[in-house]
Amino acid sequence: MSSQTSRILLIEDDAAVARLVGIELRHAGFEPEHQSTGHSGLAEAAKGGYDVVILDLSLPDVDGIEVCRALRALSDVPILMLTARGSLPERVEGLDAGADDYLVKPFAPAELVARLRALLRRSRTASDTPQQAVVNVGGLHVDALRWEAAFGSEALTLTRREFELLRCLALNQDVALTRDMLLERVWGFHYGGQSNIVDVYVGYLRQKLAAAGAPRMIETVRGVGYRMRAAEHEPAGEAVHGE
Repeated sequence: MSSQTSRILLIEDDAAVARLVGIELRHAGFEPEHQSTGHSGLAEAAKGGYDVVILDLSLPDVDGIEVCRALRALSDVPILMLTARGSLPERVEGLDAGADDYLVKPFAPAELVARLRALLRRSRTASDTPQQAVVNVGGLHVDALRWEAAFGSEALTLTRREFELLRCLALNQDVALTRDMLLERVWGFHYGGQSNIVDVYVGYLRQKLAAAGAPRMIETVRGVGYRMRAAEHEPAGEAVHGE
C-alpha cells in the first residue's frame, strides 16, 4: 500500500475544512472521499476499500465518539480523529473508542499527511508481520485470536487499547520498554512529548489486574518506562512505584 494509491475517507461537516483537507490529500497523492455526516460516513465506510478514515468528532447528526465505535465494529481500518478538544481525558475517550491517532485543530496540513503515512506504515507492518497469538506470563493469559485476557480464572474486561498495551508488555516480558516505545508499538505514533497517556493506561491495567487478584506485574522502571514480570519473579517489596 502506498500514498499514491491509498483511499482516504474524510468524515467532516465543515465544508471549508473538508475542501482544504481534500486539496492537501490529493496533492500528497491520496484519493480522498468526503462525507459530511456521521450516518453517511458510516454508510460509505461499510462499502469497504478505504485505507484510513479521518473522522471529525463534532458532527451534526451523531456524536463522533459513537461514530468511531461503530467504525471500529465494522473493521480494523485505521482511524485518525480531528477535533478541537485537546485535553488528556478527551484524547483518552477517543482512543478508547477505537481511534488510532488524534490530531487537534488547528493543525498544519503537513502534519496531517505525516500522521496518515505513519498510520499506513503501521497498518502495513501489522499485516505483514506475524506475531505470537497467545501469551502467558505467570497467571496472566492473553489471547489475541479470541481477544480475551484473564488472570487465573478471572476474565479481564479491557478496552481495545488496554488489551493492546497489556499484550505488548506481555510479549516483551522482563524487558524495560520506554514510553516512546509503547506509544509507537501500541498507538503507532508520538504525542509530541505528551507521553503521560501511557501512564494513564498503565494505571487502568494495574487497577483491573489487581481487581482480578493479580500481584503488581507491571513495574515502573524509573527514568525509562515499564516492564512486565511474572508473579513468581516479583520482589518481596516493590522497589519503585512511580517517578
